[in-house]
Amino acid sequence: MRFMIIRKADKKTEARAMPSTELLAAMGQYMEEMGRAGILLGGEGLQPSAQGVRVTFASGKPRVVDGPFAETGELIAGYCLIEVKSKAEAIAWVKRWPVLDGDGNVELEIRPLFEAEDFGAEFTPELREAEDRLRAEIDARR
Repeated sequence: MRFMIIRKADKKTEARAMPSTELLAAMGQYMEEMGRAGILLGGEGLQPSAQGVRVTFASGKPRVVDGPFAETGELIAGYCLIEVKSKAEAIAWVKRWPVLDGDGNVELEIRPLFEAEDFGAEFTPELREAEDRLRAEIDARR
């Protein structure tokens, strides 16, 4: 099972406050532990919403709005993508999140990713094959 660990934004991350050397080391160690355990698929921090844009569609027409965005609690400051055996295992890894982050006050969300089998018969063998080809092309470029 694949899960995304979402690190919610807060006033500090939105203000572009850079992490301390200690926090960078703790996060590096945490990511390294997940890498050694063979569960880490990826992860990055995100720039504040002031650097981003939102694109919304109404009746098929795009509307672009520049950041920053006010609802800090709904924003994402970073993520990790992991592959584990169960939700319980994902929770166990999240409980090990470095306490230095957010001075011990941080909100994380764990969300399962859809897998091919979740889509049922609508995800035909031809569509699965096309997705597999695309994933292989992406992996080859890395």
